[in-house]
Amino acid sequence: MPDIYFYKYVVNSQVFFRTAHSFALVNLRPLVPGHVLVCPIRREIMRFADLTSEEAQDYMSALQTVHKFIIHAYNADSLNIAIQDGPESGQSIPHLHTHLIPRYRTDGFGDGIYRKLEKTDLEAAFDDFHNRKMAFQSGGGFVSIPDADRHDRSAEEMAAEATKLRQQLDQWQTENRGK
Repeated sequence: MPDIYFYKYVVNSQVFFRTAHSFALVNLRPLVPGHVLVCPIRREIMRFADLTSEEAQDYMSALQTVHKFIIHAYNADSLNIAIQDGPESGQSIPHLHTHLIPRYRTDGFGDGIYRKLEKTDLEAAFDDFHNRKMAFQSGGGFVSIPDADRHDRSAEEMAAEATKLRQQLDQWQTENRGK
């Protein structure tokens, strides 16, 4: 099987999922445990619009599979899904990639409060937000690592995580066939 590249870096040992046109790998500098990336195999794809129709369908299917798996593997309540599409949006690596970042009820509500406010009673929404905020603060706050304290992980560390995730994903896919 040919090498898998993330931009100019060979990442074979960091990959835990692969399809015909996409792959998922562990992150060099994760914000939280379980922060992974999904990328197209063709490394000349820098922007989402550069995907062919076939690649785009494969990419979205890969995202959905990895999304479901990461929620399961990390017992997450939800995920942030982020694409920085172009340098002006903060994209630092010229190879399309999507961040999947596990989130938890107790880590802060994030932007979701606005969607919730549109669908519910304001008083109840504010009470819920306040209760969750207090639980978040009393639990030590957001569990992510401050940028200044984030360091590159070793190749061995990332390979071990990818191996573990690959095994868990294989088991999860076997258990969830047809669901």
